[in-house]
Amino acid sequence: MTIFYVETYTVKPDKLVENIERYKKWETWWKNHPEVCKEIKSNKLFSHMVGGNYGEYVEMTEFENLTDLERFYSKFMKSDFMATIYPEFLSHLVPGKYSTNIWSSVP
Repeated sequence: MTIFYVETYTVKPDKLVENIERYKKWETWWKNHPEVCKEIKSNKLFSHMVGGNYGEYVEMTEFENLTDLERFYSKFMKSDFMATIYPEFLSHLVPGKYSTNIWSSVP
């Protein structure tokens, strides 16, 4: 059963460009580190076109199952990327406007 790790967050207005640059670094990193990220099937970043909150994004990372998600995060939390880029990402966010969810596909 395919699952999605979904992060929803709002970026500070003065950090919008930096957030897109950070996402591009993340995208390059996970594609170039299969030893850490082989469980990721896909990753997409979405922003509102009409409606919603200015600066709000939804990032969806697809995994085959919960075991793959757990396997990935156990490696990712120890990675150099997590230690350097993640604190930068957190500094871009509007306080209180970050959430994570796990979604499953419906048969």
